[in-house]
Formats: sequence, C-alpha cells, structure tokens
Amino acid sequence: MTDPTRASSSAADGPGTTAGGLADGSRRLSGQVRIVGSGLLGTSIGLRLRQHGVDVILDDVSPAARSLAVDYGAGREPSAGDAPVLVVVAVPPDVTAEIVHRELQRWPEALVTDVASVKGAPLAQLRELGADVGRYIGSHPMAGRERGGAISARADLFVGRPWVIAGHDDITYRRAAAVEDLALDLGAVPIEMTPEEHDAGVALVSHVPQVVSSLMATRLRDAPDASLGLAGGGVRDVTRVAASDPALWVQILGANAGRVVDVLRELRHDLDGVIDALAEPTAPGARRAVAEAIGAGNVGVARLPGKHGRTTAFSSVVVMVDDTPGQLARLLTEIGEIGVNLEDLRLEHSPGAPVGLAEVAIVPEQEERLVTELEGRGWTVAGAFA
Repeated sequence: MTDPTRASSSAADGPGTTAGGLADGSRRLSGQVRIVGSGLLGTSIGLRLRQHGVDVILDDVSPAARSLAVDYGAGREPSAGDAPVLVVVAVPPDVTAEIVHRELQRWPEALVTDVASVKGAPLAQLRELGADVGRYIGSHPMAGRERGGAISARADLFVGRPWVIAGHDDITYRRAAAVEDLALDLGAVPIEMTPEEHDAGVALVSHVPQVVSSLMATRLRDAPDASLGLAGGGVRDVTRVAASDPALWVQILGANAGRVVDVLRELRHDLDGVIDALAEPTAPGARRAVAEAIGAGNVGVARLPGKHGRTTAFSSVVVMVDDTPGQLARLLTEIGEIGVNLEDLRLEHSPGAPVGLAEVAIVPEQEERLVTELEGRGWTVAGAFA
C-alpha cells in the first residue's frame, strides 16, 4: 500500500504549515464524514473536524449518547440525504467488525476505517464475513484519556500523537488516502504499519503496561493510610492508567491476547529472576542479578522517543510551590521569562501539605541557569538531577 511520493510529501511540513499539518489553516478532507460511536474518540474526532468546517454526521446505538455529542458541537444528527465519503467507526472492539461490515454495505461509495486498538482481528473477521475490504482500512490513534464518553472529549486530543494506518493487500494507497487526510486534519502524525506490526507494538507499549499498572495499583487497596501518605512520583507514574475502564480493557486484551501473553511471559521470567535473587540477597550472583535487571531497564527507557521523536536525556529541576491559587501558573510564567524551554512537567502533592513539588524537565545545558534564576526570584529548588 506504500506510495513513497505521497508519504514523503505529507510527512514534511512546508512553509506556512500549522502545528496540525494544515497549510494556512486549510483542510485536506472534503465531503461528509460519518462517525459511528459518540464516545471519547468519536466525539473528539468530530469536534476537531467541525473546527475545520467539515460536515460531520454522528450516529450511535444510544440516541442519548449521540444527542450529547451533538450538544457538544461534534456534529449533527443523520438525515435522509447523507452521502459520506468517509466513515469512521469508533465503537468497542467486540463489535467493531460487525459495525464496519454494516457501514460498508450501507455506504457503497464510502471508505470505512475504525479506530479500535487492535487491527488484526477486525480485518480477519471482515474477510470471514465476505466484506468489501477493498474499501476498508483499519487505523488507530495512539491517544486517549483515563475517562471516556463525550463529556471527556477534546478537539486537541490527537495533536502531535501517532495515528497508525494499518494497510493490507486488498486496498490501494490511493483508495485509502482519505484516512491519512483525516489524521493530518486532526493534527496527528500518520504512521504506516501492517496490522501484525501494530498489534505486536501496542501489546508491548500499551496493553501490557495497562495490566502491570492495574496489578501494582491492586497492591494499594489494603495498604495502611500511613504508607499511602508516602506516595511519590514512582508509584503515581506506575499506576497512572490503572483507573481505566475494566469492561473496555477486557475486550482490548481479549482481542490481542496472544501477543499480550507473550510479553507477560517474558516479564514473568524476568520478575522470577529478581524474586529469586532477593529471596537470598547475599547469595553469590544475587546482587549482580538485581543490578543487571535495573540496568536493562535503563537501556530500555533510553530508547523511548523524547519530544519531537528525539531520544533525549533531560535534566529535572524540582521546585517547591505553595499550595495557593496562581502559584503554579506564576512558576511556569517565570520559566518562560527566563527563556528556558519546558520539556515536561510532573506535579506531586501530599494531602494536607502546604506545598507541592513541581518537577520540570529541561535540556541539561539549561539546568544551572534555571536553578540560579529561580532561586534569584525567590523560589526554593528542592533538587536538580540528570
């Protein structure tokens, strides 16, 4: 499905191109777009497309959910004269193939995509159903929130985020071009992968982390309040996605079970090695086993792409912030006045504490200047480290 000429032209922004990849505010999509499913993703897609003047048709098995998304401005109710050129199916994974098949039959001139988090299973199911997969291509925006529904939708949800387009042999790149246009109009970054590559990738970077996060958070259920009062960035980082919807994740994990199991088995093997070493920490080789496990993690995390896709090691500066209105905003404003670019921000605040900690990530060469300038402005820097 690859077309190198088109891929290269859309990957590089030219003069006058805005942050979402839209040249001078123009849009790439033309014609009506129908969105089936008015949850977080469907409504967020509609909100962004409406900002660009696209005629968005919203539909949902729940009339109340559809009406709520319409009230938020994500599109309009279906009408008799609708003729969509693109249909986006944003429904739970267990009904994705069924709904895609229905939409392919209902709109014989339209290209149909879905935004489910698994790509291999829907394609296989559609082929079993005898669907016209020459007008179907799966896609997946790597974006979301812990809370779902139209009420949590955001027009900027996809800006700067990867949007996988899972091509297959039964569709041409030209026929599937509208999905790339959709991703670019939403401000996302299109990435071509096969369904198999996608499913293996999300098992590693999304599905298994969800399981690990949930299992770690489970340990907190019966923990003493005194222990929870010690919680800092480490446990908060590990458990951040543990608040996700269990019903949805049962479907996601079930649809990608084989690949998830493979990663979990490798993880279990490594965990067993650490358990064995810590069970007899003074035994020969035990300390080395623990050190190598932690060191291997250093190597792995260093491979994660940083801002703008660069693998970069940042320095962190931890600043104490009074727990009063406007103080965090003042800190961020003054960092901007100092002329230091903020790469990331993490907040930590213990219940009842009069201050919180703001950990800002910056490039290492700016660390000394930022610390000096902040202290000169009266801020207390609690720590700085690479």
